[in-house]
Amino acid sequence: MPNNSLPITLVFGPFDPTGSDGLPADAITCAALGSHALCTLTAFTTQDTADTEAVHPCSAEQIDDQARCVLEDMAVQAIKVGALSSTEAVSAVAQIAADYSQVPLVLHLGLQALDSEEIPEEDDAEDLTGATIELLVPQAHVVVLEAARLAQWITEDVLEASGQTTGPQALQAIGANWVLVTGSLQRPGHRVNVLVGPDNETISWPWTAPPDRVRDSGGIVATAIAALLAHGLTVPEAARQACTYAEQALAQSFQPGMGNRIARRIPATS
Repeated sequence: MPNNSLPITLVFGPFDPTGSDGLPADAITCAALGSHALCTLTAFTTQDTADTEAVHPCSAEQIDDQARCVLEDMAVQAIKVGALSSTEAVSAVAQIAADYSQVPLVLHLGLQALDSEEIPEEDDAEDLTGATIELLVPQAHVVVLEAARLAQWITEDVLEASGQTTGPQALQAIGANWVLVTGSLQRPGHRVNVLVGPDNETISWPWTAPPDRVRDSGGIVATAIAALLAHGLTVPEAARQACTYAEQALAQSFQPGMGNRIARRIPATS
């Protein structure tokens, strides 16, 4: 067997040609944190830094073939799942996760990369969210999502099947081991990142709002946690370091085009 010098993280996500999100950005995050990224494409987008013109999803078969090909060749120490575009894709990733259940899975519940060539039906978006919650949340070692999204789901009874009315506990009731909620309002003017674990263990860190016009920060945190778990860190320590890394990357963001800013995932050197 080859002697691996770097821990390996398998990332599922779309290809963003601007490098601000998706697989190109995730690969940089993994490299910055000393992990080698294996990438499974779930979709590719036509976009610039301002707008996404189209999302072209991969089929469930393509996703399955990509992932299993590399998994049969290399041992991975962590898996991160980002945006998926169909219930079939969710099912494919869920089956792979079940077959590799010994590998910790970090699930980012951010915006899904629905096909934008046609306006997606509301039912399609609801079905995709429902499939993700039903099939992937129960297999997640860590779930990462933004406080605003979690609050919306609670308000809209998206998590009502859990029987819980408190956000993180609702996701744990469905099966997640740990839940990290970013940007939770602690008191007026003060937000925190809150990690809730088994036995209701709760840890929080101060949250600094990212600069205006910057892409979603949750994906950075989720990928960083996966890369750090691949090193063998505990979830609390991986989450703490991931939040610090994301905050620094966002604070040093730059604006190369006419649209959103891009996080500097490789720290600037003096």
